[in-house]
Amino acid sequence: MENALPNQRDRILDTARDLIRRFGGAKTNVVDIAQAMGLSHSAIYRHFRSKAEIFDALAAATMAEEAALAETFVEAEGPAAERLAALVLTLHRSKRAKFGDDPEMHALYRRIVEERPDLIMDYARRMTGLIRRILADGVARGEFGPTDLDAAAGAVRDAFTVFVHPAHVEAAAKAGIDQEAGLRTLMAIVTGGLAAGRG
Repeated sequence: MENALPNQRDRILDTARDLIRRFGGAKTNVVDIAQAMGLSHSAIYRHFRSKAEIFDALAAATMAEEAALAETFVEAEGPAAERLAALVLTLHRSKRAKFGDDPEMHALYRRIVEERPDLIMDYARRMTGLIRRILADGVARGEFGPTDLDAAAGAVRDAFTVFVHPAHVEAAAKAGIDQEAGLRTLMAIVTGGLAAGRG
């Protein structure tokens, strides 16, 4: 049976991630990545045009992982309110863990958030779409009242952004603030409001 091997692009990203964790983003460059892989730097440039493009790809991969994680709650069984709250809480814990356990990658991700609004807008659209699907399911089940799903999904996303944005998560962690209690309260208010419109 043939083993599935990661392609060269994935290997470059994995190597870059390892180097960033060891030395930080500022001290990691294309030559370092190439040397760690036993390649010439021109081999890296066949897949990525610059260090910045590699870093953008790492951030995009993180966003894709978060979207995949969020989708597990969209597809899960159970009440929509519980799945929505669990989705948000899980994303918050993931961001908090990344800051505590993987600080160099957190720093990279935070910088990309500030420098690449196009990536963030795409991420926001994906997350809003997932939230909308849970809200639509809640309406179909009779858990939530009729609502403008697009507007409601955007409002829910905006409400919990402070609990998942890397800058806010970092600030709260540095201040020793446990955000989970506030997040649980917020989601109780949000889901309560959605349920209040039931006929």
